[in-house]
Amino acid sequence: MSELHDLHAVVTGGGSGIGAAVARELLLRGARVTLMGRDLARLQAQRARLAEQGPVAEQRCDVADEASVQTAFAAAVADFGAIDILVNNAGQAQTAPFVKTSLAQWQQMLQVNLTGTFLCTQQVVAGMAERGFGRIVNVASTASLKGYAYVAAYCAAKHGVLGLTRALALEMAKKGVTVNAVCPGYTETEIVEQAVANIVAKTGRSAEAARQELAAGNPQGRLVQPEEVAHTVAWLASRGASAMTGQAIAVCGGEWS
Repeated sequence: MSELHDLHAVVTGGGSGIGAAVARELLLRGARVTLMGRDLARLQAQRARLAEQGPVAEQRCDVADEASVQTAFAAAVADFGAIDILVNNAGQAQTAPFVKTSLAQWQQMLQVNLTGTFLCTQQVVAGMAERGFGRIVNVASTASLKGYAYVAAYCAAKHGVLGLTRALALEMAKKGVTVNAVCPGYTETEIVEQAVANIVAKTGRSAEAARQELAAGNPQGRLVQPEEVAHTVAWLASRGASAMTGQAIAVCGGEWS
């Protein structure tokens, strides 16, 4: 498979979970991939695991810090050339009842999930427009489409990501640049493991019971797998998806329709 041949993709939050699965899928389809994240050791380990699939590099990047983003993206361009595909996957989720959500928690959720998407996108969108080609895929979660109790700040941030996606898609519509969102339901990632741990700590249920509770929200009765999200991202990143822009594609087993 070489449909992404000669394209350079950046995947934020690329050290594990959905980001790692996306990176692998893009490599298999012929792209050069730069992994970004805050944990350099994790990125290096992931790079080693993916090296046989194709050209892959890593850059430490805190998406919530403008200087860090600028440095990382400049280094990525120096390594592999202009960036053709950006997958904004980096994110965090913290749980708390709304009345106990602190301003610091609120700001952290907005900074990482929304402002991080903004900062990273700013690094690539002008160049994409100048070259007449680009693919931006934002991993936005079903929390961008509906509400979930006890994660008001996270939902607000992800709703913001979807609004940004739709607005930028219109700005870029005639420039060869598409901007879409992929909205996974509960997926087998560290965020879900943290959610399971919180349920266990607060309710005394077993980890398996907690996982079943999360899976019950999916009409298929299971957790989404990272590879399933990655296939959708890779399609949106392809040259053939040129008519897809401003869309929010839910990968959630029918939880949202």
